[in-house]
Amino acid sequence: MRAAYDPGPVLGHTGLAELPDEELLTRCRDFPWGSVERAAACEVLVRRYESLVRACVWQYRGSPEPVEDLMQVGYVGLLKAINNYDPAFGNGLRAYAAPCIGGEIKRHFRDKRWQIHVSRSVQELLLAMRDAVEDLTHELGRQPADGELAARLGVAVGDLREARQAEQAFSAHSLDAPLLAWDVSAELGDVLGEEDAGLERAIDMESVSKHWDELPRKEQRVLVLRFYGNLSQEQIAGRLGVSQMQVSRLLVRALAHLRKRLLGDPARSRRELA
Repeated sequence: MRAAYDPGPVLGHTGLAELPDEELLTRCRDFPWGSVERAAACEVLVRRYESLVRACVWQYRGSPEPVEDLMQVGYVGLLKAINNYDPAFGNGLRAYAAPCIGGEIKRHFRDKRWQIHVSRSVQELLLAMRDAVEDLTHELGRQPADGELAARLGVAVGDLREARQAEQAFSAHSLDAPLLAWDVSAELGDVLGEEDAGLERAIDMESVSKHWDELPRKEQRVLVLRFYGNLSQEQIAGRLGVSQMQVSRLLVRALAHLRKRLLGDPARSRRELA
């Protein structure tokens, strides 16, 4: 978490807080870095425009990022504006500082908060969507439909869906995180699916079923007794009234045929069964 910015007590000459922006900015430019005079003028300007920082942060109040952290990011943008503003070009510090603060907050979301890589255009669309949803909700008296939102932003509906999917990458949760909504003690990892050992077997059996009818009936019965009945070759031989050696040969022959069929050598398997 970013260390909290605190302007602290106003330093320097008394009456500094009554000076206009232009004179304070002149002090920031004329006095060297680290000087008491420059720090005092900068502190007055930061306090004066705290409400502007708060207004820029307010539009992101629905994000997972704490407001306190965003305020600190906003103060960084304000300080950059104070240091870089040239009164010869511009319409006042407020007009210059607002996009600087907003840009710093957007940069924070883009570069620091996303857990996996998401394209900049999608990130910016997601931020624009939040503003547009709020505006349209006030205008329409209800939540806007995707078509209405897409029209306001000048994008396709598919782009909205992509941005919403990307929002899921904004923050990651630990698998050890507790599930507070449950009555029993459980963690997020406890409810996530894992690899099913029987899934591969099910896929194999589905593949085998396509070629099952190609096997002679006796070989089918031997396979069923061996792999579904879990009988030994000796038990199968006793059940069918044949020797254990014959059971072994039938198993080898049947499995070889199925293996070749599944691996794509049907001509050879048909010749061996003939």
